[in-house]
Amino acid sequence: MRHRATTVVALLATAGFLFSTLPAATAADTVAAPSGVTIPKGYRDWQVIAPSQRDDTDEIRVILGNNIAMKAFRANTLPFPDGTILAKLAWKRVASTEFPKTFIPGVAPRIEFMVKNSKKYASTGGWGFGRFIEGKPADEKVHATCFPCHLANVKDHDFVFTRYAP
Repeated sequence: MRHRATTVVALLATAGFLFSTLPAATAADTVAAPSGVTIPKGYRDWQVIAPSQRDDTDEIRVILGNNIAMKAFRANTLPFPDGTILAKLAWKRVASTEFPKTFIPGVAPRIEFMVKNSKKYASTGGWGFGRFIEGKPADEKVHATCFPCHLANVKDHDFVFTRYAP
């Protein structure tokens, strides 16, 4: 029994050492967009709000929402409450080799986030915008295009393009 306990302790110590040599965070966890928006941990586990397709960029997109966003979408709540976070995953559209006239996700050119904080982002309708390419934030010039587009097109829907697809 003593030998087994010693073996278990040695294995746990080795595992602890190996995991301690891994980086504590990736660039995506710590790098912020010019607005201060970062890539939220666990966003890939959020629920789907709706899919979309954009022909001018030849993209397939899926919009995800955190729990606050999902509750607001389901209740048709506008404006969205502070703490709402939306994630837009986009992939270049490629023809399926297995099924005619079907498109599947290809390269993922970027991910984008909208974070609702009425006080912090008052000058942009209460939303902070973050666009990340290969885990790194796009430059300030790119981010400066986000709010004007939302303002021009979806001001009456709290600056959010996406509609819930139940």
